[in-house]
Amino acid sequence: MKLSGEGKLLRVFLGELDKVGHQSLYEAIVLKAREMGLAGATVTRGVSGFGAGSRVIHTAKILRLSEDLPFVVEIVDEEEKIMKFLPVIDELFEKVGCGGLVTIEKVEIIKYTSGKR
Repeated sequence: MKLSGEGKLLRVFLGELDKVGHQSLYEAIVLKAREMGLAGATVTRGVSGFGAGSRVIHTAKILRLSEDLPFVVEIVDEEEKIMKFLPVIDELFEKVGCGGLVTIEKVEIIKYTSGKR
C-alpha cells in the first residue's frame, strides 16, 4: 500500500482497564483497524494521566502502582478510511460503557513503507 500526502491522524485516549468482554479495548481497536484495512495502528502506554471522570491521577510511580494507566491508540490513514472507522470506535465505547477521548488531526504523510524482509 502506498500512502503519502495529506492524511488524518485518529487518536483514541482510553484506560488500561477498559475491556470488551475479556479483551482490552485498545487491542479490540487495533484488531478492528487491521480487519478494515487501515494503514496501521500504534498503542502507547502513558506513565501518568487523568480523564474527564477521574478524581485521581493514574501513575506508574513505584509507590502508587496504578492498574488503570492511560493508553493512546494512533492511526494514520486517508480521511475517507478514518471517517469510516469512527462508527466502529463509537460502537466499541458503547459496548464497554467507558469514557475516553477521540481526536482527529490533519497530517502530512511523508513516508509509509514496509520493510524489505
